[in-house]
Amino acid sequence: MDSKAKAKLICETLLSKKAHDVLKIDVSEQTILADYFIIASGKSSPQVKALAEYSMEAVEKAGGEIRRKEGLTDCRWVVVDFGDVILHVFHDETRLFYNLERLWANGANIEKFED
Repeated sequence: MDSKAKAKLICETLLSKKAHDVLKIDVSEQTILADYFIIASGKSSPQVKALAEYSMEAVEKAGGEIRRKEGLTDCRWVVVDFGDVILHVFHDETRLFYNLERLWANGANIEKFED
């Protein structure tokens, strides 16, 4: 599965599980860490955890791998490294504080996913 298909699968999975403000940011020209950052929000810590877990399950079912995951203990900010795609699932307030979009988006490299 290529990075674009993986990013789309993650975004669609997040939307199907009621994540909000789902963004796909193409960072391939800005860093060697990944091709895409996916950023999404949940309204509670249990929802943040569930969103990350559903995304991991979807990627694994499609033959992808999880390289690393962090933040599943307190679930304010969960980061999942899928290799060429990095998922950030935030609790609403934590997302406002860190504002990753401001750091990585330049207008042309961002796509918003909505129902």
